[in-house]
Amino acid sequence: MRFSFVMGEIGHGLRRNVSMVISVILVTFISLTFVGTASLLQLQIGQMKNYWYDRAQVAIYLCTEVSPGDVCPQGEASTDLQTEIEDKLKSPLLQPYIKQYFFENHQQAYAKFEEQFAGNSVAKYVSPSQLNETFWVSLKDPSKSQIITESFNGVAGVEEVRDQRTYLDQIFNILNAASIAAVGIASLMLVSAALLISTTIRLSAFSRRREIGIMRLVGASNFYIQLPFILEGVVAATIGSVLAAGAVLSVVQFFVQGYLATKLPFTSFVTLSDGLLVAPALIGAGILLAAVSSGFAIRRYLRI
Repeated sequence: MRFSFVMGEIGHGLRRNVSMVISVILVTFISLTFVGTASLLQLQIGQMKNYWYDRAQVAIYLCTEVSPGDVCPQGEASTDLQTEIEDKLKSPLLQPYIKQYFFENHQQAYAKFEEQFAGNSVAKYVSPSQLNETFWVSLKDPSKSQIITESFNGVAGVEEVRDQRTYLDQIFNILNAASIAAVGIASLMLVSAALLISTTIRLSAFSRRREIGIMRLVGASNFYIQLPFILEGVVAATIGSVLAAGAVLSVVQFFVQGYLATKLPFTSFVTLSDGLLVAPALIGAGILLAAVSSGFAIRRYLRI
């Protein structure tokens, strides 16, 4: 097989169908960018879960003077009830699960409230005594938070026991839904890219049907005839996939690390090393998609 002949045929085919080649590049670029973004979002969700779930606490809110009477019939939790709750936290039954805990009184809760609602008029109508005194419990294994929740639900002096992981679950459910939507859009775009590559190759083969007929007459094998067309699709898709990989790396470097990581320093974000794991996979996916689509299209054409 003459390498120069194959390369010449590839160049000839690309020049003859410039508009279709550009379309393949753009569709491949957009579809793989969606795929890369969805992959990074999944990595980000996993990273945030590990980061925040390890820091999630269980809050034991004590009764206040304004707590519902059916939950806190005794009114505000007395010092004796607070001591009983703390003794239970120190008990041998719960200590194997508790990493540490601290108590937040009315004044500390009010100071935090003022900080969170600074400049908001609602702060004028809240007094320290209306805010719950709280035991904040950090666990050795946050997945076993239900043990603490069940141990203190219904205990005298406790208004509510709340696991912070329930808030995180709601956030992560939204992120997972966004990730699934991105994957769905990317899948549709990949199907569009595959169809466009197939159409481009069939049009290229049709425009060179005379050359294909001559090659058949002189005894050229099907593989020798098909190879230039397959490589045309691969070249166009490779350019698109490289652009997609570059776009994904740019998003990580300049948007995630350059902007989000500086504006939201209290959480963990994907890094350039994560992007470098995704980029080769995108390029490989683009090449594979083009090779399969092109091969299928030209084989069908040659059978016709």
